[in-house]
Parts: sequence; structure tokens; C-alpha cells
Amino acid sequence: MSASNQWAVTEELADVPRLVGDPFPDLSVPGGAFINGSWQRDDLGLPVTDPEDGRLLGYVADSTPADVAAAVSGVQESLGGEDWPLWARSEALHQASRLLAQDSARFAHLIASEGVKTLAEAQREVVRCVETLRLSAEAGPVLTGETIPFSASRNGRGRIGWFTREPVGVVAALTSFNDPLNLVAHKLGPALIGGNGVVLKPSDHTPLTSLAFVDLLLSAGVPAGRVAVVCGSARAGQALVTDERVALVSFTGGPRTAAKITAAAGPRKMLMELGGNNPTIVCADAVLSDAVEAVVDGAFGVAGQNCLSVQRVYVQASVYDEFLHDTVARTRKLRVGSKRDPQTDVGPLVSDAEAQRVEVWVGRAVADGATVHAGGTRRGAFYEPTVLTGVAEGSQVLTDEVFGPVVTIIPFEDLDSAISASNSSEYALQAGVFTRSVETAFFVSARLVVGAVVVNGTSDLRVDSMPFGGFKNSGIGREGVQFAVEAMTEPKATIVNLVS
Repeated sequence: MSASNQWAVTEELADVPRLVGDPFPDLSVPGGAFINGSWQRDDLGLPVTDPEDGRLLGYVADSTPADVAAAVSGVQESLGGEDWPLWARSEALHQASRLLAQDSARFAHLIASEGVKTLAEAQREVVRCVETLRLSAEAGPVLTGETIPFSASRNGRGRIGWFTREPVGVVAALTSFNDPLNLVAHKLGPALIGGNGVVLKPSDHTPLTSLAFVDLLLSAGVPAGRVAVVCGSARAGQALVTDERVALVSFTGGPRTAAKITAAAGPRKMLMELGGNNPTIVCADAVLSDAVEAVVDGAFGVAGQNCLSVQRVYVQASVYDEFLHDTVARTRKLRVGSKRDPQTDVGPLVSDAEAQRVEVWVGRAVADGATVHAGGTRRGAFYEPTVLTGVAEGSQVLTDEVFGPVVTIIPFEDLDSAISASNSSEYALQAGVFTRSVETAFFVSARLVVGAVVVNGTSDLRVDSMPFGGFKNSGIGREGVQFAVEAMTEPKATIVNLVS
């Protein structure tokens, strides 16, 4: 059954006021790309629109392969030029954190205008980015390395030594639309504190936030040659990842694009976060009200366009009916509407095409026997928060990453079967388990094959200092500031032969 009567979207989205009360209606940025220390202000041919209603926000550069090559050249030359010592790198990132906190309203407006987040969600992202920059500024001790225990080896006699961590060189950073500020900071912050240079290729849906962020970094003291931004479509990304001067590719997106990148880029370092199909297990002894609230928030925040979004929920049969009833009731209370309305809970998908794709996937599941308990209706780029049961094994909404506001609830009798089903996906990013039993929590956590297990919470949790990533198709390596710094540097040993 459909809950379409719960919609709060008006027929004329264009008539909704623009971010009511926001003091920063101007979305302009210094230029449409930043290459070799200069802002590109001419030949800006790529439009940036609001996915909610198609409103034109501005234009950025549609960077060519020649532009990309120039950007890489500038960053590489900067690395071989004037020294930028660790203390200065730390000071610049601390200053960037302070400047972002002072300018938080403007950045939240940018995120909410060109992206998919409500204003409240955008404000939370800015707060997180302030912390990501601070953590990056404080990550210098990762670079000090360790002494080498030569005395533990027969061949080490008469030698002492140590290693430090040194920058890899030019980092290519390719980011997605759903966190257009903090995901960029998770790549640029660790790369810069590690002594690298960065060429950023943001999502073509959300380039304005990235351009404004790089302008802020420059104001904070980051040398102009150490960072570049190229914008545009896959052409720019292809040119970037295939440039032989790039030492490491850091990419956030889907596994299909990742496969193309790795095939094109050849043998070089990769740091990739590739999404999830995240399960949550709800045991009979769980506090159901907490589980319901967390699942609804985790499944439908940012309209499900989150790699940590809750997609599959396995509920013990004895509490299944109650959990389903309460989840459906809470889902139907969510307000779907304009990002500009402070009462909105769920905004649009990134495009009409993506909303249509979600509609098709749900339609196939229903054709194969699934039941829609809430949602299941699309209007333009908006898709209602949708709760499914009875989904057939092998359905796309179970096997692939939906990246939309859809959750499937499945009953289980014994815990082993729930764990096995949770592990059946080719994705393995994060998972959650609700239980009041310490023994059960440890049992489940030990057996789930994922990058993180959240006890009495869902997969939808990221603390910016934690190691972040997954197994299987969910990625390569780990992000999180300290761990990204390690990935973006290499150990360099110094060995001293003692004279007897």
C-alpha cells in the first residue's frame, strides 16, 4: 500500500522560498577551476543546477585534458619548489578549520543549494568538516615514524636506524556529490598535512562547494601551487587518473567506476571508498524503540544517498511484527519536501534519472512479490521513503547499493542465519546489531565481515577520526585522517653503519 498522502511536496517547487532567512543568497565562487595558482574565470561552460527544481546556480569550467595536465604540472612543480614545513602545514589547516567555523552559514547554503541535503543536514556536514580539518592539522605525529630494531636481526649488528613517513607526491582526489565538503576535506586534509600536493576533481553535480573550500584553504595559508581544482565530466577524471605523474588516486564512488579507474590508471597506489549495502540485525532482546528510530534515520537521511545508509534489516521473528509496525508508522511521519523548508526531513535525489532508477528497482521487487508498506511513489527527483517486505532473493534492492530512500525488512529465526544473510552481499562496509546481551554483541561482531560493526546502532555512523572503509567491493584501504595520512605517505628508512 502506498503512503503517498504523506507527501509534503508542493506541485510548484519553484514557488518555495529560497532558504528562508539565509543571509547568503550569493552562490558565486572565485572561478570555475583553479589551475597552476590561478582562478579560471573565462570559458565556463558547465552549468550547475539545483537538483530539486533545476534552478540554474552558476557555471564552472568543463576542464579539458590540457587543463588537467597543466594542473598536475603546477602541483608537481610546487612540490619541488619552496619548502612547506610540517609546522606551517599544521598552522594552515588549523586556520582553515577556524575560518570554516566562522563561514559555516555560507558553506551550508552552498551544500544545500547544489546538493541533495536539507539545510539542517548541510549544517551538520559543515560542523564535521571543521573537525576533519582540525584532526588533519593535528596528524603530524603520524609522520615521525619509528626506530628500526636492527638488533633483532643477525644482519643488523653494528647498525642503527629509523624511518619517517614521506609524501608520495601528487594525489588525485575524485569525490562524490553526497558529502561535497567533508569528503573533500577527508582527501585534501590528510594529503596536505602529509606534504603532498593535490589535484581535486569534484562531482560535476556539486563543484561550487569544492571551489569555495579551496579558496578558503588558500586564505588559510595553503600555498597556491599545492592544490588545484579541475571540473567537468568523466573526460577530466579520465585525464587525471591516467596522468603518469599522479602517485596516488583517492576516489569515492561506485565499484563500476572504480574498475574503470584502476584499469585506466595502471599499477599505482589506490585509496577507494566504493559504497555499501549495509545490514542491521535486530535481536529479540533489543530496545525496539531505539532500533526503530535508528533504522528510520539511517535509511532515509539524505534521502538514502549515503554509503552508510541502512538497506537491509534482519529482525528476530518474535519481535518482527512490532518492529515493522513501528517502523512503518515512523516512516510515514517523515516530511518529504524542499531542502529550503526547515521542516523537511527528506529532500530530493540528485537527479530525476536517479529517482526513476530507484522507482524501477522497487517496481521490479514488487513485480516479484514484494510488499510496499510505506512510500513507493516518485515525483520528479523526489522519492518517498519506502519500506519493503517479502523481497525475493536476488532482487536488486537486496543485492546492489540502492543509494535511495528504500529499506527492506526481513524476519529471521536463528542468529546464524541472520549473520549469514548479512554477509551474503558483495559489499561489506559497515553493519549494526541491536541487543542487550554483551555475549550476543561480541558473537555477531566477530562474525560479520564488514569494516565496522556498531553495537546498538546502525551502519550509519562515521566518526572522522576512525578507520573508515570496508571489505569486498566496498573499497581499497582506509580513510579517516590518521589512516589516510599513512596511505598517502611511504616509509623512508635512514640506516647508520656504526664504526667500531
